[in-house]
Amino acid sequence: MSDMSSMPKTEAERLYTIGELAGELDVTTRAIRFYEAKGLIAPARRGVARSYTRRDRARLKLILRGKNLGFTLDEIAQYLKLYDADPTQVAQTQLLLTRVETAIEDLQAKRADLDRTLKELKEIRTQCQSHLAAKPGAPRPADHD
Repeated sequence: MSDMSSMPKTEAERLYTIGELAGELDVTTRAIRFYEAKGLIAPARRGVARSYTRRDRARLKLILRGKNLGFTLDEIAQYLKLYDADPTQVAQTQLLLTRVETAIEDLQAKRADLDRTLKELKEIRTQCQSHLAAKPGAPRPADHD
């Protein structure tokens, strides 16, 4: 029979293993250890085993979300420092908003560049197809969008 005194009394006190977090968040344990080495999370240690709190889990979710949005680890670290220092979450929300607006502008510029490049490539394709169609014995080009 297990010792009930060692079990968390509430869900807020629950501890996670590195394997549980990796499975839940669909990342490798190596990635989690990397974020730990970078100082972004700091799990408790029991011998060689790591124990992650709900706070560690929440921070890891923020890290992964930031990475998915294209933020650098330095930007994520800055955000997490503000998250820890400002219980009102005003400063980190302002920082996040600034970073998100910059990311949106960058993506819109990239989209415009892609649209321009696609338009130009399609024009070149049309010119090549017209040139080939005018040449006797040339294979008929395939139709594309």
